Amino acid sequence: MLQVRDITKWFGDVQVLNRVSFNLNRGERAGLIGPNGCGKTTLLRIIAGQLAPDRGRVQLAPASVRVGYLPQALEFRPRATVGDVLDLAAATQQQEALAARLAHLAEAVANAPEDQLAAALAEYERGLAEWQAAGDPGRQADAAAILAGMGLADVSPDRPVASLSGGQKTRLGLARLLLAQPDLLLLDEPTNHLDIAALTWLEEYLRTYPGAVLLVSHDRTFLDRTVNRILALDDVTHTLREYPGNYTDYAAALDRALEKQWAAYKEQQERIRRLEASIRKLSEQARGIEQETIHFHYRRIAKDLARHAVVQKARLERMLADEARVDKPALSWKMKLELADAPRSGQDVLHIQNLRMGFGERLLFDEVNLHLRYGERAVLVGPNGAGKTTLLKCIAGELQPWAGEIRLGRGVRLGYMAQEQETLDPSATPLELIRQAAPLDETEARSFLHYFLFAGDEVFIPVGRLSFGERSRLALALLAVRGCNFLLLDEPINHLDIPSRERFEAAMARFEGTILAVVHDRYFIDRLATTLWVMEGGRVREGIGDWGLVGE
Repeated sequence: MLQVRDITKWFGDVQVLNRVSFNLNRGERAGLIGPNGCGKTTLLRIIAGQLAPDRGRVQLAPASVRVGYLPQALEFRPRATVGDVLDLAAATQQQEALAARLAHLAEAVANAPEDQLAAALAEYERGLAEWQAAGDPGRQADAAAILAGMGLADVSPDRPVASLSGGQKTRLGLARLLLAQPDLLLLDEPTNHLDIAALTWLEEYLRTYPGAVLLVSHDRTFLDRTVNRILALDDVTHTLREYPGNYTDYAAALDRALEKQWAAYKEQQERIRRLEASIRKLSEQARGIEQETIHFHYRRIAKDLARHAVVQKARLERMLADEARVDKPALSWKMKLELADAPRSGQDVLHIQNLRMGFGERLLFDEVNLHLRYGERAVLVGPNGAGKTTLLKCIAGELQPWAGEIRLGRGVRLGYMAQEQETLDPSATPLELIRQAAPLDETEARSFLHYFLFAGDEVFIPVGRLSFGERSRLALALLAVRGCNFLLLDEPINHLDIPSRERFEAAMARFEGTILAVVHDRYFIDRLATTLWVMEGGRVREGIGDWGLVGE
C-alpha cells in the first residue's frame, strides 16, 4: 500500500532524514519512534504530501489509496462549529469522494490487462463496499461510537470549535479523521490530551482497523497495545531501522544488540591492548640490545625484534582502519535530571477535608477527602474535564475552593508544574528563570540548563517562543533546582520523548520526597504510583487495577 524509498531531507545545512526506506501494507500498524527533533513529523508530512523530499519518493499502490493525516497542530476553519467539522468527514463530501473513487476504479477495471484484472476487481469491490457503507444508516451508529470513545458525545454540534479546549480540539480532529475511514492513517502523537478511557478505546479501535496505520507516539503502553512493527529514527545518522513486534520487543532487541556490541568492543580493545603491549616490549628489547652491544650476532637479533615490532604495528593499524572495527557504543544525548536534595517534611504532607469546587453553576467535585503521607507517590486519573487540574490548582493555592479545607504539613516545600506551563513568564529566558530560582552565576546556570538540553544561545530565547517540549524541560529544570520536597505535577511528561520520559521516571524513583501527579502514561503510573486516586462523577476514590493501567 505504501512504499517509501530513499527519502532524504535537509533544512538548510541540517540533515533531518537520510535515505529512509520502508513498506507498509494493509492491516499493518507501525510505530514511528525517536527523540524529539529527529524527523518523525517531517517524515509524516512528506508521506502526506505536505512537504517535498530533497531526494527519494513516496508511492501509494493503488494510486486511489486515501490518506488521512492527524498533525500535532490542528487548524480549523474560522467560526466553524463541531457539527461543521464532523460533517466534512462524515456526510455528503465523504460520499461524493467515494463515488468519484468508485468511478475511477471502474475505469481501471475496464482498462486492466488480463494479468491485473483480478486485483483491479478486488479493489473495485472494496471501493463499492465503502461507498455503500457511507450511505448506510449504520454509519451514524459508527459516528456515535467514535464520538463517545473520544469523549465528545455530550458536546453540542452547534458549539464553536474556538470555544473548545486544546485537548477537545485534538480529540475532535481525531474523531473527524476516524469517521473518514482512510486506507492509510498517519497519526502524529494522537495520545496527547486523551484520558485513560479514551486511550483504551482508541487502542481497541486501531487494533481492528482494516487499513494501514503509521503513528508517532511516546506512550509506550499505547505502542505495546497497537503496533506490530517499530520504525526507529536515529537522531545521529538520520537513518531508519525496522524492528518486528511492539515497543517492548524493540526495547529488548535494542538491549540485546547493545550487550553484543559492548562484548565485541571489549574483546577488540583487549586484543588491541595485547598488541600494543607486545609492540612496546619488542621495541624496548631491540633498543636495549643495540645500546648494550656491538656484537654482530646480537645486533642481528635486535633487528629481527624490531622487524617483528613493525609487522605487529602494521597489523594493529590495519585493524584500526578496517571497516570491521567495533566502535564503542554511543550514548545518545538525553536529558539529565537530578532533583536537588531537599529538607525532609513532616510525616503528614497533605490533608484535604470536604473539598467542594466548581465554576459558575457547574459543580466539579464535592466531599473530597484525601490524605497524603511523606514518601508516597499518588497519581490522580479520571476523564478529561472531571476536575483533576482544578484540584491541583486548589492545592497549589492558585484557586480558592468553594468549601472545605486544604492543609500542608510541617516543613512542606511545594513545587508545582502546571499542565500548559502557564506559570512560566513568557517574556523571561531560561537563563533568567534559573538564576531567579537559585543562587547561580551565569556559567553555573548555563551548565545546569545544558543537562536539560538547552545549549548555546538557546538559554536566551524567551519562554513564549519555546516549543511545548522545551517548556516542559524548563519547568522540570526549575523543579530540580528549587529543592522542593512535595511535587505537584500536572501532565509533566506530555511533551517529552521516550528517552526523556525514562530519565524522568528514574529521577522520580530516586526522589525521597512526596509526589502527587496527574499522568496518563500507564508505563509511568505502573512504575511510580504507590496509590491511585480516581476522579469521576464529582468524587475521588482510591483504587488500583480498574483503569487498565498495566500493559498486557
